[in-house]
Amino acid sequence: MTGVGIIVASADPVRFRTALTLAAAQAALGGSVRILLDSGAVALAQERDALLESCFELGAEVMLCQTGLAEAKLDASALDSRFLHGGMVGWLAALGEDRLVVV
Repeated sequence: MTGVGIIVASADPVRFRTALTLAAAQAALGGSVRILLDSGAVALAQERDALLESCFELGAEVMLCQTGLAEAKLDASALDSRFLHGGMVGWLAALGEDRLVVV
């Protein structure tokens, strides 16, 4: 099964919910999932969310953009340790043949 890479481009809670729903469905079907919280979307990592928890439990990888962390003045070590940290170039390089979705 082809994996899915999802870029969450803003802190819009409706778009975030849609991204998490897509991610959870893909993971539940046995597909790989990579999510990148880019720029302002990094702030969403501070919130407790049952659907995000489900994504982690189903094996989805969630990366926080390093630039977004710096812009939001967030300390990555104070956030859930399951979040990965990196940038767009590395994230895209790891995407391979997976589908790309931007929300």
